[in-house]
Amino acid sequence: MLIGHGFDAHRFGPGDHVTLGGVTIPFDKGLVAHSDGDVLVHALCDALLGAAGLGDIGHFFPDTDPEFENIDSLEILAQVMALLDDNGLQPHNVDITMVAPAPRLGSYREQMVQRLSTALDLPQQRVNIKATTTEGMGYLGRGEGLVAHAVVLLEERGAPR
Repeated sequence: MLIGHGFDAHRFGPGDHVTLGGVTIPFDKGLVAHSDGDVLVHALCDALLGAAGLGDIGHFFPDTDPEFENIDSLEILAQVMALLDDNGLQPHNVDITMVAPAPRLGSYREQMVQRLSTALDLPQQRVNIKATTTEGMGYLGRGEGLVAHAVVLLEERGAPR
């Protein structure tokens, strides 16, 4: 078993939605990013790559490469999953924490879990997404952006689930 942790943060900018867990969420701001800015999926990809000892998302998908401009982060996740498969690894479970006072994620959680469950080829009960705030403290408390932390457990492909 291999454990990985991922972290991502993006600041708010102009826009009318954010994308989290592959789900478009209406909001009065957008996220400043080279891709779609899906901090939840980016943290997850970093955790998967880290657990596999493959580096980080910036190594494979640099924000200086025009090929990845506005890319759907679920496509990035699909490519990360292919890298894991090439290395004989598969996720066992994932646990993700969003940190931000807004937007409220409760009504989108199930849809995010469904999307990630499919992308990771995991049962939904092995994909956990939760949200918290900083109780008004720091840049997140001031509503300057979004942060996600992800923890994953990998196992060798074909291990009993």
